[in-house]
Amino acid sequence: MTDASHPTAGSLHTVDARTKKRNASEKRFRAYGIAAIATGILFLLVLLYAILTSGMGAFQQTFINVPVYLDAAKLDKKGERNIDDIKKVSTFGYNPLIQKAVLKAVEEAGIDTPLTKSKQMKALISASAAGQVRDAVIANPDLIGQTVEFRFLASSRVDGYLKGRVHREHLARDKNIDAEHLDIVDGLLDAGVMKKSFNKDFIFGADASESRAEQAGIGVAMIGSFFMMMVVLFLALPIGVAASIYLEEFAPKNRWTDLIEVNISNLAAVPSIVFGILGLAVFIQFVHLPQSAPLVGGLVLTLMTLPTIIISTRASLKSVPPSIRDAALGVGASKMQSVFHHVLPLAAPGILTGTIIGLAQALGETAPLLLIGMVGYIASNAPDGVISGLMDPNSAMPAQIYEWAKRADPAYYERAWGGIIILLIFLISMNTLAVILRRRFERRW
Repeated sequence: MTDASHPTAGSLHTVDARTKKRNASEKRFRAYGIAAIATGILFLLVLLYAILTSGMGAFQQTFINVPVYLDAAKLDKKGERNIDDIKKVSTFGYNPLIQKAVLKAVEEAGIDTPLTKSKQMKALISASAAGQVRDAVIANPDLIGQTVEFRFLASSRVDGYLKGRVHREHLARDKNIDAEHLDIVDGLLDAGVMKKSFNKDFIFGADASESRAEQAGIGVAMIGSFFMMMVVLFLALPIGVAASIYLEEFAPKNRWTDLIEVNISNLAAVPSIVFGILGLAVFIQFVHLPQSAPLVGGLVLTLMTLPTIIISTRASLKSVPPSIRDAALGVGASKMQSVFHHVLPLAAPGILTGTIIGLAQALGETAPLLLIGMVGYIASNAPDGVISGLMDPNSAMPAQIYEWAKRADPAYYERAWGGIIILLIFLISMNTLAVILRRRFERRW
């Protein structure tokens, strides 16, 4: 029976009500998808804007260039240039020389100010200035008696004033600086004595105490993260790949292997802080490894990363066609030869990709590091070797960001955002590398 026999049948070129309704539903679904993508992109852009605007200031710092007269009567009273006698002069002995030099720079710039005492210049410069001069004198005692130009960090309040964190209308509540000091800052800026410039010490420097926010850097914490990632790489990769090969290629399919596979999948979903508690109980309290050490952090992150590597490696092994295995076995290869000579090389891109993604996930973890004490340590000194880098207390980038975010000085809040920018650069780079390696070595079947 043909359509022509039905008097109510319409033409195929005519869209009936049911088809119109179905087409309208499809258009709405597409619109919902586009709206969802647009919303996600919008929130991503807002997040990136907030991170960049809040953190870019950490890559710039205010410096003041002043010539300091290194008075021999203060720094080497005996005049013998004995390094032991010079070392006895603490930073308190250098502060008056620096403050006097700053006051002289203010007077030479022709700045009219009621602050006429050298001690009143203390609010303009960082507390690290005295240590900087002392280190220079100890390294070269011949500088004593000379006038040497130094580039000092300005105080965090001065730096905040130039970056818009400190406002004149709020000075009544600020005990560290007042309007007269900000007038001097404006004058020194005009005279070129004080200026903002790129702050490489934020990237390569060490953390500082609460009173020296302007000196804090994330470089030592980056070294701590590096050593932790090395521990994760050298432990998680061979263990994870070996476990995956056995489970996928050699293990018999029974209830025990099914139980292991279920537990591996469950471990991948366990909150990271649980691994931190495990690391605290086993590696620190039982094994007595040093607290806050990158070795402990690496061991904890290895436990957390193993399920991710095992799951991704098994997926890569499964993606290799069974015909590869059959062909190898058919020409006389053993089971191990077929796996290691044929299957594993073909699955290597996926394994490498999963490993890099696992490392990137471990790099950004904070909760496990809280439990092993990495937030309670000020990373002020870089390790002097591999053993020191693994065993000495240190911090890591996520833990350092967390530590800065909870400190009171607003300059540390800015540095926390700057640390997030550096951490994101590492994470994006690692994920980009994973995509490139997958596309470069991936085989199409």
